[in-house]
Amino acid sequence: MPTPEELLPIALEAVARASEVVRNRAPGTVTAKGDRDPATEVDYAVERAVREFLLAEAPEVGFLGEEDGRFGADDAELVWALDPVDGTVNFMHGVPLCAVSLGLVRGDRSVLGVIDLPFLGLRYSAVDGLGAYRDGDRIAAARDADRLADAVVALGDYAVGADASQKNVERLRTTELLAASVQRIRMFGSAAVDLVWVADGRIAATVMQTNLPWDTAAGVAVAREAGAVIVDLDGNSHTTRSASTVAVTPTLLDELMALLRRRRG
Repeated sequence: MPTPEELLPIALEAVARASEVVRNRAPGTVTAKGDRDPATEVDYAVERAVREFLLAEAPEVGFLGEEDGRFGADDAELVWALDPVDGTVNFMHGVPLCAVSLGLVRGDRSVLGVIDLPFLGLRYSAVDGLGAYRDGDRIAAARDADRLADAVVALGDYAVGADASQKNVERLRTTELLAASVQRIRMFGSAAVDLVWVADGRIAATVMQTNLPWDTAAGVAVAREAGAVIVDLDGNSHTTRSASTVAVTPTLLDELMALLRRRRG
């Protein structure tokens, strides 16, 4: 089995090919996967092309894609996790905040991440233990954020579909608490963007009340290697099995978690 470091060039090439497709093709026909949950022709085309490339280059590594699910060996030690267009709604509407997000997971831990923001010309990468990079330059989560009142914090999207109203009660309470405490809230519409911008020091934290592996595997690897703390909403160490995802610069961890504990009462 190749190591994550050995697989990095393959991941970089896969994401480069995918990003080229996203930049140069219109969204095309839109398929409704559920209530307000669309996928475009580009989502499916990118996933198919990346899957075929990765399985040809590293057949011993499994594959999990957002659109078509699991391929390859069921008992693979390593599994790719791909979101072909993270931020599909943004992509459909011409908003440039979307990403190709490719992670590599061992067990329940992300060990590699490559994320490309096709319309912003930014590419992020990380391998477990080897640091995080933007276009070849080492990056680090913000170290000078001393209090939430000076922090920009991103929020994940509100829920749609079945039970959305119930799920959004806690999300709205979280929004209310943050609005009263942080400098600004931002909702970029892409988990990958949220996570790499914590890694790059552009925002101080992101709070997502979900944790789908294709959404978060790559970004968690990059943010962790940049020095961010990754936990769930209850402050437990984050894994691919966590129900939620919080990434925060270490200096704000205690203050943010104290605030988030108030979301339920």
